[in-house]
Amino acid sequence: MTSRIDLYSKVVLTAIALLLGAVALHPWLAPAPVRAEMEAPSLFIEPGLTRIPDLRGGPETVGKMVIDLKTGDSWGFPMAFTTSTEPVVSKPVLLGRFDLSAMKRPNKEKP
Repeated sequence: MTSRIDLYSKVVLTAIALLLGAVALHPWLAPAPVRAEMEAPSLFIEPGLTRIPDLRGGPETVGKMVIDLKTGDSWGFPMAFTTSTEPVVSKPVLLGRFDLSAMKRPNKEKP
């Protein structure tokens, strides 16, 4: 009877050791792939056109509004209309910041 328990213990301990070794060697035998991709930008581009102020004191113009969802910054990109064949590059204008941290769901009290 003791030889049976001894054989059982050896088999169970051997199986545990083999499985533990397989778990420990798995990262070296089949390492996880490395991803060198940049983090996706979290920008929201407002549909339609928005009034964009001129920082130099000129008149307002129309343009696109872009919101950075990570920081809450809102940027305006004025539209430039020209007859030139050269492409126009629109410089961003900081319109303000949304306080995203202040957004909290109201607690619903149970009756």
